[in-house]
Amino acid sequence: MFSKRSKKAFTAALSALLSVSMLLTACGDESSSSGSSSSSSGSDSGSSQISNDSGSSPDESSSTAETHDDGSVNADLTSLELVKLMGNGINLGNTMEAYTHVYGKDDIYPDESENAWGQPITTPEMIKGMKDCGFDSLRIPVAWTNAMSYYEDGNYEIDKSYLDRVEEIVNYAIDADMYVIINDHWDGGWWGRFGAEDQAMRDAAMEMYKSMWTQIAERFKGYSDKLIFESANEELGDRLNDEINGKKGKLKRNECYEKTNEINQTFVDLIRSTGGNNEQRFLLIAGYNTDIAMTCDDKFKMPTDSAKDKLLLSVHYYTPWDYCGTDGVNSWGSVRDYEEQNKLLKDLSKFTDAGYGVVIGEYAVLTNGSTPKNDTDKFYTNFLANCDLYNFCPMLWDCNNLYQRHDCDMPDATMKQLFLDKSYAKEKDKSEDEVKQNAQKIIDDALAAANNQLADEGVLMPDENKAIAWIMFQSEDYSKTYSVGDDYDPTSATAGVVAKNVEITGTGDYTVSLDFTGCGAAKGVAFSALGISNAEELFPGNIITINKILINGEEYALASDTYTSSDDGVCTRVNLYNAWVNELPEDARGATDKSTPTPMPLKKTDKVETIEIQFTFTEGAAAKAA
Repeated sequence: MFSKRSKKAFTAALSALLSVSMLLTACGDESSSSGSSSSSSGSDSGSSQISNDSGSSPDESSSTAETHDDGSVNADLTSLELVKLMGNGINLGNTMEAYTHVYGKDDIYPDESENAWGQPITTPEMIKGMKDCGFDSLRIPVAWTNAMSYYEDGNYEIDKSYLDRVEEIVNYAIDADMYVIINDHWDGGWWGRFGAEDQAMRDAAMEMYKSMWTQIAERFKGYSDKLIFESANEELGDRLNDEINGKKGKLKRNECYEKTNEINQTFVDLIRSTGGNNEQRFLLIAGYNTDIAMTCDDKFKMPTDSAKDKLLLSVHYYTPWDYCGTDGVNSWGSVRDYEEQNKLLKDLSKFTDAGYGVVIGEYAVLTNGSTPKNDTDKFYTNFLANCDLYNFCPMLWDCNNLYQRHDCDMPDATMKQLFLDKSYAKEKDKSEDEVKQNAQKIIDDALAAANNQLADEGVLMPDENKAIAWIMFQSEDYSKTYSVGDDYDPTSATAGVVAKNVEITGTGDYTVSLDFTGCGAAKGVAFSALGISNAEELFPGNIITINKILINGEEYALASDTYTSSDDGVCTRVNLYNAWVNELPEDARGATDKSTPTPMPLKKTDKVETIEIQFTFTEGAAAKAA
């Protein structure tokens, strides 16, 4: 119903609010190095170690970064085994992927982009602090076109200073005994070239992709299998049609799947062809949109590979977006929330069942600085338990929020302990059965507690055998919300909203209401509807007639007539403001020639403290005929 608001936007905005002192200070001397020698990636698996003939470090002429990586590769280690060794992970967000590309700029200064989205210059101490907070792996998102001054003209050379800086940060993580992932991130949206109408631009996009990864692969080919390459970020999928030069792409959905599969296969073949340790390097394959449901679609195919059991799958988890990515919903933990999370992560296990390690490359709940949002602990506890149950590696998306880089620590003790308890060091001595049994108990206990809490509070909860009327509402600034969508969920709401919902027992007059005074008035409306759950099944063909709407206690005159319809064949609704509907649906009941889906337009200047709807529920012509 709504388009997803970009997490990059909110994380960049949050980072911009951080103190300027973060940009100028760190928790140690930037020139210092931890100097510790990284342990072998396969040391816990009991498998043989193999040193590649290419040596343990890149050619000195191509790199200025000091390398402590031992260059070893465990040929017997599988991606399913690797995921266990990777433990918990964290992203170095809004840092090397911060976008500053300038066409034709010959002098590249990596620190310009590293600081561009409000982050401090990365130090070894910052990365070591992540390890000390329970994170065993580091994902480094990278925008490589920052260092390609003339990629628009077909010159795809990556400036050496940028490669040097990325490698330097890779070494910080390896010195901290962490696994490391590098990718090509959003990167200014150049990925839209793959879907361009002009075939020459599509061809150039593939040539650029191949050139980019050839250079990266050659630079890092001597690194051990502590370093993982990731084929893309969220751009493999629908975003292959991103706007380029004012024009949207032309690929259809099936073609986007085909192109995604082609790009991923090209990635694997290219990396393997560069030789050295890249012949056995673990490769992380980006799912379709990195969306779990779309990646689980059979149209998405994992690539074939000349190496055995060295492919992993990457998806992201920000569900539900209104909770994870906006301030609109600031509570989580309903029965439906738990069931949704449990189901999605279980669905993802189809890839582990097929022998692929799975990395949740990003997951997060929006924070206000370093202060966790309400119920973040519940969300993360259940999420991490699912990752234990199905053997996924979770990678927290963080931009100097939960983990404070200037302090090299996580100030919230509850959050820190949560990640420490899930670290590889804490879990390595447990048997697989013990880990899974503990995880299942956490999941079962949380769901049972959610059910018990609702019963104790006397909340009118979803029930497939009941029809419940409520007001769906999303303010224009998306800061106030209540149960938006055809699935009735009274816990999907801004904290402080008080709702009066009602069970529909048959035809008659009913009243429902919302009170926002406990959280501050809602400003305008982005979406609203009067919904009745299960009414299409329990009372098929019935009609909702709006008798009166009171806003802040005063009667509100609708701008047009309403109509009754259903989007999903289960919930009956009356759209009060639905700008996504351009014409009346075919099943519109009780409509007039003056009916629209937007009869209640409210602007930001219209402050809604309370809204009450009085309506009549009657049999329609179809119901009477039946």
